[in-house]
Amino acid sequence: MAVYLDHNASTPLDPTVLAAMRPYLGTRFGNASSLHRFGRSARNAIDAARGQVAALVGAAPQQVVFTSGGTESDGLALFGAAAGLAPGRLLVSAVEHSAVLEPARALARRGWELALLPVDRDCRLDLDALDAALAGSTVRLVSVMLANNETGVVQEIAAVADRVRAAGALLHVDAVQAAGKLPLDLGALGCHLLSLSAHKLYGPQGAGALVVDPMVALEPLVLGGGQEQGRRGGTEPVAALVGFGAATALAVAELPGRIAHLGALRARLEAGLRAHPGCTIVAAGAPRLPNTVQFALPGYDGGALQMALDRLGFAVATGSACHSGRPSHVLEAMGLAPEVARGVVRVSFGKDNRDQDVDSLLAALGSLRSALPVSAVSGGG
Repeated sequence: MAVYLDHNASTPLDPTVLAAMRPYLGTRFGNASSLHRFGRSARNAIDAARGQVAALVGAAPQQVVFTSGGTESDGLALFGAAAGLAPGRLLVSAVEHSAVLEPARALARRGWELALLPVDRDCRLDLDALDAALAGSTVRLVSVMLANNETGVVQEIAAVADRVRAAGALLHVDAVQAAGKLPLDLGALGCHLLSLSAHKLYGPQGAGALVVDPMVALEPLVLGGGQEQGRRGGTEPVAALVGFGAATALAVAELPGRIAHLGALRARLEAGLRAHPGCTIVAAGAPRLPNTVQFALPGYDGGALQMALDRLGFAVATGSACHSGRPSHVLEAMGLAPEVARGVVRVSFGKDNRDQDVDSLLAALGSLRSALPVSAVSGGG
């Protein structure tokens, strides 16, 4: 039986979420912009989902702009906010997801001055470097993720927000990986823009949200019929948004139990990994998501180890699913030694994983190390 340990890439659709979606995949098929009863039914469902997503982060429903997912939310945050500002400096952490880095680079080609903020060896943002950057020429927009998708490291967003607000700039936070794994409160975080994605918290793929401070003038990326308060055109995917709402409501109800359960699984795995001579647990000293462990076994190529584990029935990752097979810019920014970075594997637990999944994985790793010479699974350099 396969064991799924790649929940940072995507989570399974929770059965209660699917049940909430099912009517809108069949008999409740109305367009939410239509005025008849079918349209009103769809509109009411979307309004309810908007309220559920808002409750997840302590926002008002009208602050929630639905999108197709985290990538669009990040793009809308950067392009949409930048469109209402005079070009200036844009600060982005060096370990952001490509959904932030690529729009930032595109803005640099349009006249913005882009600076990447460094992190330390544990993937934590260098706040002194942020202070120095904010003290320079006019900074208008800053983007720092709450939790890194590869290492699981959680940033001090409230401290970042204090600095950014004092400098008169806008702060965007990619909270895609944190939602459903950490408590989220928009007021406590202090950011102006917050990105979310349904499929990272047991909702459907193809739905996301950008939570927007009312003070931010946001230009739409997608123009059309004026949906989402004129911030995102296009007929709303009612079933997907209902699923998103149901998933966020489930996350609110289950969060304390999830954190305890996932943290126990992580601790169990790390205790077993430390029995392997020379094993490196990445960012072990930093605050991290309760479900994420990134590690490397000496002399082993991460990609080859991933495939070997796949043959044994374990789905793990080597980093971001969006950059499979490429060197990790996150590990590079952390200054991780190349020979360690080449061997990195990421395990990300979900709420349905159990102790036996951890024990089976550790046994599999032990069998691979004892049965195969390093050269059999190494990338050779």
